[in-house]
Amino acid sequence: MPLSDPRKAEVFRFVRADYADGEARLVYAFDDDLELVERIVFPQAPALLPERAAAFTTALKLLHLIAGVSYYKAGVPRQIRIDHGALDAQTAELLDALYLHGLGEFAYQNGLDLSECIHFPRAGTAAPAPAPVLGLPTRSLLPVGGGKDSLVSAELLKQHGENTTAVWVGNSPLIAACVAATGLPGLNITRQLAPELFEYNKAGAWNGHIPVTAINSAILVVAALLYGYDTVVFSNERSASSATLEYDGRAVNHQWSKGWEFEQMLAAWVRAQVAADLNYCSLLRPLSELAVTRLFARELRYDAVFSSCNRNFRILGPRPVDRWCGQCPKCHFVFLALAPFVPKPRLLNIFGRNLLDDESQQQGFDALLEFREHKPFECVGEGRESRAALQALSQRPEWREDALVARFRSVVLPQLDATELALEPLLQPAGPHAVPPRLAGILDAYR
Repeated sequence: MPLSDPRKAEVFRFVRADYADGEARLVYAFDDDLELVERIVFPQAPALLPERAAAFTTALKLLHLIAGVSYYKAGVPRQIRIDHGALDAQTAELLDALYLHGLGEFAYQNGLDLSECIHFPRAGTAAPAPAPVLGLPTRSLLPVGGGKDSLVSAELLKQHGENTTAVWVGNSPLIAACVAATGLPGLNITRQLAPELFEYNKAGAWNGHIPVTAINSAILVVAALLYGYDTVVFSNERSASSATLEYDGRAVNHQWSKGWEFEQMLAAWVRAQVAADLNYCSLLRPLSELAVTRLFARELRYDAVFSSCNRNFRILGPRPVDRWCGQCPKCHFVFLALAPFVPKPRLLNIFGRNLLDDESQQQGFDALLEFREHKPFECVGEGRESRAALQALSQRPEWREDALVARFRSVVLPQLDATELALEPLLQPAGPHAVPPRLAGILDAYR
């Protein structure tokens, strides 16, 4: 049992990280309290090649530092200490940004100002020696989360002929079923949080959203070195970079660790400090959420297995009987985003109901539209995407009389600028990306 209240701690400590026999142990503590030990298991891990040992140690160190966000937020002490020494400037800047922005929603929900607390200790401005080229095998690790985005990436990578392994962190049967449906080889990494963290939470410690994509990213950088992959390919689209709201003069983005800023920072850090030939990127970065759903609509094989409903992925608490709860922002958005591209009977079969013909769902859809509400704290598209999707549905006979589509047409639409509601411009690729040259041909499939 925890010995004290982490909110009273003066220091959060990164104690040590070690690896042996396929298991990484990440150790943390508040002040001199008991050690909190997280375990990450890499199944059937091969022996670490000697030429990758130094890079692996560096990547494991970053995983330790990034995964610590799960524990730091329980107390938010004003001092951060790294027991094995201070950091170089690039690493400290990456972590300062991740903890400050990745915990932005957590800070907003709890009324906290983290800018006074988050300062990772740094030894100076000198950068470490450039990372070597390791000659990693030419193949990709694709994280699969059970939703449409990673399944679109799976299909694109298969069509391109890329040697790909689908990987997931955790023990979700839903994700396992999605991986099986891709037909790709699968790799299931398990993560066991320190049990004391749940006791802290029960006792009233600070709690809330963390940048879990950043943690999974760090896990997969370690996995790439261990198993031998030169590319870690996420499936984050450009909408992920859009803020949810402004708080205390700072943009708050629920999806910050899925956004372009974090992708750039982590990719640069990996190339500079781990391996010059290890790529970290998002295959879908140039696309909007609507463009991704249009690609997903082309493939029928996942209708019976995929789900973006986060209630399926709770660590604790009940899960929906069906794959879609039909009540949360993710259910609302995926239903709405698919509707312009999927025949109505198919969509109703996927969800088991018509969410747009249910007046009790009005407030949830208004939030997606950013109509008298701010965008939900969830991984959903921009308000303009939801408005364009509803505008398209309002012109289609099979949808226009459904309760919330009819309300959009009569109540919401008159208050909008009709020139900004076109669907087609949102379907075009735009903006920067970091897709490596080997996979550049995939970009042609976006059009």
